[in-house]
Amino acid sequence: MNQVAREAATSAVAAGVRLDVWLWAARFFKTRALAKQAADGGRIEVNGASGKPSRALHVGDCLRITRGEEHFEIELLALSDRRGPASVAQTLYRETAQSLAARQAIAEQKRMQGAAPAHPGKRPDKRARRLILALGDLDMS
Repeated sequence: MNQVAREAATSAVAAGVRLDVWLWAARFFKTRALAKQAADGGRIEVNGASGKPSRALHVGDCLRITRGEEHFEIELLALSDRRGPASVAQTLYRETAQSLAARQAIAEQKRMQGAAPAHPGKRPDKRARRLILALGDLDMS
């Protein structure tokens, strides 16, 4: 019976895997429900068209995934309907060089912005101005 179940799973993978299941198995989303919401929300594109959660994926498909502020452009190398370790999940796809470079540039830009001093949200009011002037007087004496 176990071998029959394995053969059924293998034939299901050969026929294609649902988009939401593959995104969950490839560890782009923590739950299948989050993957389904992303697909329903239009944040997943398959071969240039919006992807529905039930769309069957095949090896060689190109996906564009938006997850928060991150954008991924990937090519499917393998199909899986089971969630495994991260090392196995990374073998299911290949990220394009442009996508990787863009994500690294954004991360570097965020890192540089974090190093800059924080800009005050508003102008100081009358009391704050007086305190600033008082501190200035202390420095001069």
